[in-house]
Amino acid sequence: MITKKRLLASAALAALGAWSLTQAAGQGALAPAVPAPKFGVSLDNVGAVEAPQPLPTLPAAIKGRADALFVNADDVGETRALLVLRDGEPIYERYAAGFGPDSKLISWSMAKSITAVLTGFLVADGRLALDGPAPVAAWQRSGDPRGAITLRNLLHMSAGLEHIENGDPVWRGDTVDMLFGPGAGDMAAFAEAKPAAAQPGEVFNYSSATSVILSDILADTLTPSQNPDARRDAMREFIAGRLAEPLGMTSLTPEFDASGTMIGGSIMHATARDYARFGEFLRNHGVVNGQRLLPESWMDFMLSPAATDGGYGGHIWLNRRRPAGAQAALWPDRGPNDLFACIGHQGQYIIVSPSQRVTIVRLGVTKGDQFPALRRHLADLTAAL
Repeated sequence: MITKKRLLASAALAALGAWSLTQAAGQGALAPAVPAPKFGVSLDNVGAVEAPQPLPTLPAAIKGRADALFVNADDVGETRALLVLRDGEPIYERYAAGFGPDSKLISWSMAKSITAVLTGFLVADGRLALDGPAPVAAWQRSGDPRGAITLRNLLHMSAGLEHIENGDPVWRGDTVDMLFGPGAGDMAAFAEAKPAAAQPGEVFNYSSATSVILSDILADTLTPSQNPDARRDAMREFIAGRLAEPLGMTSLTPEFDASGTMIGGSIMHATARDYARFGEFLRNHGVVNGQRLLPESWMDFMLSPAATDGGYGGHIWLNRRRPAGAQAALWPDRGPNDLFACIGHQGQYIIVSPSQRVTIVRLGVTKGDQFPALRRHLADLTAAL
């Protein structure tokens, strides 16, 4: 028998991209900002993009690897945007039909890395402590083992909370319950109510709910109000002032639940160019236009392997070997050791390779059985650069 929950989850997963882009113009929008600088000419067939100068002519080997992500759609899925920067300058930019430089595309779990950077700002301000108990009211009762969970544990996905990220079938997972089911109205309350299943720092358990807990902590730090509008406004202003405006990410659009908590684990929107700006910010270790916005120590934390999974840092994926049996995230046998990436559901990537001075943004729709080929194609492109 097909249950109501199953139908809801299946429909929600299929339609979330369109729903989210509609919502982007509403409660999730940041305040308008000045237009971001143009990156370069577009190679897509949607229409010409005015630019101060054309992109450079690429060697055939590089262009062929990049074009393959569009041509080989049967293998890697639909690529909607691909942008490659070297030394901060675009060398390749292409979009699928119907998309262009101004198209906002969903981040999915790339949002987790943005949430990590926002957390770093408040740690740098002295308003949060990386290794102090996470300030979650529901965990502060005497004898509650969750009271020992730290921000480090949350950022390393090792809080020890009970959580099923991807159910089998999908609608049996906690993530679906949180985003589309009984937890949707107050996602943080849903996530924070989960019992302890392990000691903090003991087990790696990838969890979008963990990122929502971090978002709740950020909002509680920024405002004492529990009014949803006040919480949304406080977070929007914080993101605009500390991240979006300094980086020129004028399209960045987070979304919020009905309680005013940012959905920091999965649903933000931005153009490919603005995702590239975020990647460049990380490549430059928290510096933009010669100004340090994020302490070097926070970048070192984010890019250091977690004790429970060497392929994961502080809410970001590292090009390191993962524990036996863990699914590959990047390509440690082929790429530079310092390469890292923000990775989202359906094949969203911001790939940063500092030693190559390269940032790559790939956005699209890839299905589960296509991921090995997509990773192989991205590794080929990275190697060609």
